[in-house]
Amino acid sequence: MAAHILVLDPDSAVRQLLELNLTRAGYQAAACRDAESALALLAQDRLPDMLLLEWDLPGQPGEALIRRLRAQARTRELPIIMVSNRSDEHDIILALESGADDYLTKPFNPRALLARIHAVLRRRIPHVASDTVQMAGLRLDPGTQRVIAGTRQVALGPVEFRLLNFLMHHPERVHTRSQLLDKVWGRHAVLDERTVDTHVGRLRNALQPSGHQEHIETVRGTGYRFVTRHARLALDWSHAF
Repeated sequence: MAAHILVLDPDSAVRQLLELNLTRAGYQAAACRDAESALALLAQDRLPDMLLLEWDLPGQPGEALIRRLRAQARTRELPIIMVSNRSDEHDIILALESGADDYLTKPFNPRALLARIHAVLRRRIPHVASDTVQMAGLRLDPGTQRVIAGTRQVALGPVEFRLLNFLMHHPERVHTRSQLLDKVWGRHAVLDERTVDTHVGRLRNALQPSGHQEHIETVRGTGYRFVTRHARLALDWSHAF
């Protein structure tokens, strides 16, 4: 599940360079030149997974835009990296205090930028980073879109893959159906919460041949979580004392 990154920069050459490097690195990229265009894109059904922006923008400075995004519930947690011509320490500190997750000055090394992007995604929204996750005998690789249970590959649809990816990156944490709709389907998905139950059922069916369906636990009255040791094993262990 490639992360979607929005590039905001008034310089067309910089936009093209960033889009090219992001695409080559396996990310989905879109670009715009001013704050108004960025806000229009951010108002669409699905938020990007990250925003890269320049400080000096037409109409509204990048630092002010960050403050505006951090003040809104929908974009408060959006990962943001400022990639700017400004290299003064005061500007860097101000951008970080405004809510930027990281700051990189131009000209920049593309590899350094990609490393910073990956680090922020891994820290802020690990389920969209390209890291392989392994637990409870399952190996999930976002880069290849494969799930391996033991030695066999599990056939999952795209929604079930995203659902398992999210749950495995947040093990033992309980997620409500509403939260899962936001994180897996998109923040403005107009779907009934029973949709989550349907796809959890499909995910469990796909994991059943290897016995891993037990790791998708229903928390009555709340939602679901991924448990690293399924309930039956935990029960047997408790009876040993």
